[in-house]
Parts: sequence; structure tokens; C-alpha cells
Amino acid sequence: MENHKPSRLNTQFDHFATYITKVTGSSKAFLTAFGVVLVWAVTGPIFNYSEDWQLVINTGTTIVTFLMVFIIQKAQNKDSLAIQLKLNELIAATKGASNRLVAVEEMGDDELEVLCQHYHTMAELTRKHIDLRKSHSVEEAIKDAESKLQEEGIQADE
Repeated sequence: MENHKPSRLNTQFDHFATYITKVTGSSKAFLTAFGVVLVWAVTGPIFNYSEDWQLVINTGTTIVTFLMVFIIQKAQNKDSLAIQLKLNELIAATKGASNRLVAVEEMGDDELEVLCQHYHTMAELTRKHIDLRKSHSVEEAIKDAESKLQEEGIQADE
């Protein structure tokens, strides 16, 4: 695997975006924004609801919205990649799972549609032959976990 070191700018932006996302997603940030809007609304009569008074809130919200689009997208991209990596690890580690699904997010729409139809067909076959309301037992889950441990040469505690 190639050793990739992120640039200092990317690292700093990543830390900044993570921090801003956490701060702006907090209750305090909402209350602060609500307070600013409230103060702005209350000062309307003082400034005779002038165009300058309206321009303050319009300009402020436009700038904040514009910048937050990029911060939020950065956070979503990072979360999406982390989830994909976790799913890829689960697929790779699960015996019997199809490795075709590793990096499935990189496939084209036509390829995804073919896979989707494949899994819809499997689901229909399962519905026809298995009662989906029937739950699996705890004992069955324990046996499954023990067999996975035995495959790895680990003895389960009794």
C-alpha cells in the first residue's frame, strides 16, 4: 500500500472543518444564531426597517450559508468515506460475503442497478421460502459466533 502523507494545508483544513462542524452543530450555536436574529428583529423599529438594516441580515446569512456549504460537504465526505471503509472491512472479513461489493460506491449506475436487481431477486426468493417474522434465537447467534472463533483457532469461553 502506498504511503500517503496529507499536505499540511489539507490537515489544517480538516481539523478546522471538524471543529467548525462540531461547534455549529451545537445547541449553543443555535441559540446564538437565534439571539442574533432576535436582536436584529427587535432593532427593526429603531432603524425604521431601512434597507441597510435588511442588508445586514441578508449579507450575514448569505456569507455564513455560502461558507457552511463547503464545511458541511467536507464533513459529509469524511463521514461517507469512513462508513464505506468500515463496510468494506466487514465485507472483506465476513466469510461468504461477496468481495464484488468492496468499493461498490465506485461502480457506475448501470452496474449498481444490476447488483440491485440481483439482491432484489435474492430477497424475493428468501421471502417465498422463509417466514420473515420468525426471529433468530440467541442460541443460534452464540453458535454462529463460536464457529467463527473456532475458524480463527480461538477457543470460546464456556
